[in-house]
Amino acid sequence: MPAPTRTPTDRKFLGLPSLPERRFIADALRAETVGGVLLLLAAVAALVWANSPLSAGYESVRDFHIGPAALGLDLSIEHWAADGLLAVFFFVAGIELKRELVAGELRDPKAAALPVIAALCGMAAPALVYALTNAVGGGSMDGWAVPTATDIAFALAVLAVIGTSLPSALRAFLLTLAVVDDLFAILIIAVFLTSDLNFAALGGAFAGLVVFWLLLRTGVRGWYVYVPLALVIWGLMYNSGVHATIAGVAMGLMLRCSRRDGEKHSPGEHIEHLVRPLSAGLAVPLFALFSAGVAVTGKSIGDVFTQPVTLGVVLGLVVGKAVGIFGGTWLAARFTKAELNPDLAWPDVFAVATLAGIGFTVSLLIGELAFEGDAALTDEVKAAVLIGSLIAAVLATFLLKLRVRKYEALLADEERDEDEDGIPDVYEQHDPEYHLRMAAIHERKAAEHREKARLAGAPRDDADSPA
Repeated sequence: MPAPTRTPTDRKFLGLPSLPERRFIADALRAETVGGVLLLLAAVAALVWANSPLSAGYESVRDFHIGPAALGLDLSIEHWAADGLLAVFFFVAGIELKRELVAGELRDPKAAALPVIAALCGMAAPALVYALTNAVGGGSMDGWAVPTATDIAFALAVLAVIGTSLPSALRAFLLTLAVVDDLFAILIIAVFLTSDLNFAALGGAFAGLVVFWLLLRTGVRGWYVYVPLALVIWGLMYNSGVHATIAGVAMGLMLRCSRRDGEKHSPGEHIEHLVRPLSAGLAVPLFALFSAGVAVTGKSIGDVFTQPVTLGVVLGLVVGKAVGIFGGTWLAARFTKAELNPDLAWPDVFAVATLAGIGFTVSLLIGELAFEGDAALTDEVKAAVLIGSLIAAVLATFLLKLRVRKYEALLADEERDEDEDGIPDVYEQHDPEYHLRMAAIHERKAAEHREKARLAGAPRDDADSPA
């Protein structure tokens, strides 16, 4: 019996996304993949630099202070990267979240239920694994949030390096997981990792956000208006005690991401298209360059697996993420009676869940915030994040390679466009005009082959000839 026809109206779990959604996902992940490769290179460069004879130079550059002290912004280069450049990353994350809520996979509560539950379980399970490890080993509970984050760019870089392209359904699932993951990471930073509040600065930041929102709603345009205002909001948010990246998220969420008549792209999509290369190609790699540089020795690697804090981070990323995402997805599908896409299987979900154990950018940031003031433990946690992410990447590579031929076949089927109208054939199976076009194409090809057969000397069969 042939496999059921996949259409954009299928509501199966991991079903084919709509054509606009598929195109958006492809564009977004293409940029993230390039950024992920740069992120990977930056992390490797940081490790090599920090463990070379030039390590003193690395520390000097990382710890060099610059900025106006009168405004409370005399920060180290490492601090600027974590609080300043990552605000750009979280600005893009805010736009992504807003778009998913109004036009993407999260706009339909029923369709959103599975990936949201999967993401929540994929954050709760690593935190639980960390807590249990440290409860048994007598470690610090302060780092419970470190293994909860997924780094979509790093995960995509791994896919690019190993030469594996996921079909659209799995790519959409991974992106939605990452968006929800970012949302809750933002909430963790805002609620649990906020220092003493300066209410005057916080009030100023809130007032700036109100002005930002009013300017957007009244249709004011011009980067020369919004960029200076954004910098003021960011500076006030930093001085308020709330992590400055929250300002980026808030501004991203304010942008309109729904299209109006005559618009090819919404303002949010347009700005995301402009800012994403800055985020993925500059901001995040520079953060990695000045955060991932930790001294690596045989002893430090051994300590990662013997100290409860670092072991909890590794187990949280490798075991907690995979078990949490897969278990949450399976349970949600079972109780909602959601039917899995017949082209995919549960091992595919587990492979993506394992890939989500790559927690780099946000995990490093949370580690710095959770153990601020303890430089030695912060470096150990960073090493644990790197090692845990590496183990997750290796395991995911093995699992994905087992199904790589299936993924390649599915992807080729999704991209096939035999009538050359710019729309993949899989999206036109219910369009009678498509089938008429294909009939004409096949009739023309049949006539060409009959003529080639005649020229090759085949006997002419009048009964088989077209009327």
